[in-house]
Amino acid sequence: MDRLRIDKWLWAARFYKTRTLAAEEVDRGRVTVNGQPVKPAREVKAGDTVAVRIGPVERSVLVRGLSAQRGPAPVAQQLYEETADSVAARERAAEQRRLAPEPALAITQGRPTKRGRRELDSAAGGWGDRWSATLDDDADR
Repeated sequence: MDRLRIDKWLWAARFYKTRTLAAEEVDRGRVTVNGQPVKPAREVKAGDTVAVRIGPVERSVLVRGLSAQRGPAPVAQQLYEETADSVAARERAAEQRRLAPEPALAITQGRPTKRGRRELDSAAGGWGDRWSATLDDDADR
């Protein structure tokens, strides 16, 4: 075998859990072969460069072998070799995510409860009977 469909190769190389997921990601444009966007039926051969974006991580790999069946992870890792630039970029991105975490993850509490909301309203002086942001003097004019 000297050629294999890209969706089947991505599945066999364990980039995606199912072949259907691999085909969907290829359709969404998250996979390129030799810098060109591809369709799931595009065939790859040894020596092709495949760029795969999975979530925030982009990996660029060189196809070393082909396999039509999915095997254990150590065997699947022999089907490709990640480029040095890709490894460095992935490590930089991981370091960046570690140093600058998502702001939403810092929220320890969720939405306030009814009691908590009442406490917030009373502590801030409250709005009283007024719920509108307009001033009462402006409403009379």
